[in-house]
Amino acid sequence: MAEPPPHLDDIDAQLLDLLQHDADRTLFDLGEQVGLSASAVQRRIARYRRDGLVVRQAAIVDPHRLGPMVQAVVLVTLVRESFEHHSVFADRMRTEPGVQQCYRVAGPWDYAVIVTAPSMRDCGRLGDRLFKSDDNVRRYETLLVFDTVKTGLAFPLTDVPRGR
Repeated sequence: MAEPPPHLDDIDAQLLDLLQHDADRTLFDLGEQVGLSASAVQRRIARYRRDGLVVRQAAIVDPHRLGPMVQAVVLVTLVRESFEHHSVFADRMRTEPGVQQCYRVAGPWDYAVIVTAPSMRDCGRLGDRLFKSDDNVRRYETLLVFDTVKTGLAFPLTDVPRGR
């Protein structure tokens, strides 16, 4: 059974929003923004981590500074759809460095996978290795990304349950 969502107050929502957009801000700066002391902010962040609300912090690398990169969205349909077959596929996606994101989706496709490679040739090889050589992949379609319009992992916090 899933845990109920945490009850957050308005300060929690503000603080989490600030952290999602820049977790490198100082405790003092965060406190200034939400009207708390640095130590109160630190206690709240510790609670978010303890409660599993904040699961990790990561540095965001500007891909344009790394040189040429090819990104693609790959839509995948599996042949066998048992829990075990989905688990095997998902585990492979989680361990592959070239897979940036992977979503199990509804509709005619089973998965939408975001992949990145240094070149078109490498992207093709990655696709062959991940999808073409997998006997449980019925069909896959690769859509090359021409331009990034928006990326992000921040969740909107306007409709989060409030109150403690």
